[in-house]
Amino acid sequence: MKAVVYEAFGERPAIRTVPDPTPDPHGVVIRTMASGVCRSDWHGWGGHDPTIRLPHVPGHELAGVIEAVGAGVRTWRVGDRVTVPFVGGCGACAECHSGNQQVCDDQFQPGFTHWGSFAQYVGVGQADLNLVGLPESMDFAVAASLGCRFVTAYRAVVDRGRVRPGQWLAVHGCGGVGLSAIMIGRAMGARIVAVDVADRALARARELGAEHCVKAGGTDVVAAIHDLTRGGAHLSIDALGIPETCTNSVNSLRKRGRHVQLGWMLGADSAPPVPMDRVMGHELEIIGSHGMQAHRYPEMMAAIAAGILSPEKLIHETITLDRSIDALAHFETQGRAGITVITDFS
Repeated sequence: MKAVVYEAFGERPAIRTVPDPTPDPHGVVIRTMASGVCRSDWHGWGGHDPTIRLPHVPGHELAGVIEAVGAGVRTWRVGDRVTVPFVGGCGACAECHSGNQQVCDDQFQPGFTHWGSFAQYVGVGQADLNLVGLPESMDFAVAASLGCRFVTAYRAVVDRGRVRPGQWLAVHGCGGVGLSAIMIGRAMGARIVAVDVADRALARARELGAEHCVKAGGTDVVAAIHDLTRGGAHLSIDALGIPETCTNSVNSLRKRGRHVQLGWMLGADSAPPVPMDRVMGHELEIIGSHGMQAHRYPEMMAAIAAGILSPEKLIHETITLDRSIDALAHFETQGRAGITVITDFS
């Protein structure tokens, strides 16, 4: 099969012909119809993820058609249209048994622990536990765009952040996951303050439901949010993952507010300064959020089918597999306000 492969971290990937995957007894092989290009892929390519072994094929936001099925798979058949969470469960550990596959002790992550979806085919383990069926009406590009950023934002806003109608939600960073959080928060009835350094990103945030936009990098973000919300956000999300956005998010909360960390903080950024005196004195909650389980997809998919959520609005462009090399290598400098999806794997 044709795939994007890198043989050293930080060096330019290349298109290679590599062996087709075969399904393990409880897994499937999916013919990739669409795959998102995500900041997490860029982190992996940069050597920031210790689970990756070289040579490697990136890609973890995928949708496609089942091409082959392992002998032990009961639920799925060749030809089924599917997507998959970017974190899959093993089905045997205590976390999986409790329904928390997103923090499985032996988790399966295409594009990280295993070869991913910047390829014509991708193998997925424990299919009966981890796959999500797609309606015929859903475009593959839209389904792929859900895979990491949208579902991560959905669980962060709805399950972990527990946002309620009329509450203030501050979103720090208006890339793919931040814009997803804005759309979802607005659909839940929240009032949104969007924060970013780029005018283009803030304009998209306003289009998607942000009531106020704060331009970072010259503005006192924390003071602005407290002023706009008359006391601070009930829920604040760091959707970027750098010390400044994390600290600003915590400090922008009102008393008894909730901070959810969505942006990965890796390397030198992994231990940001947290104002623990404020956390204690104001009884703030500091919450991590890592993906979403397959069994939580139906509620979100129903909201999409009903037109309450419109993830297609977040797709910035569709590209070929060849163009994905530049999209990956230059991800941090392109400044796109939305999600890029690979749809041509020829």
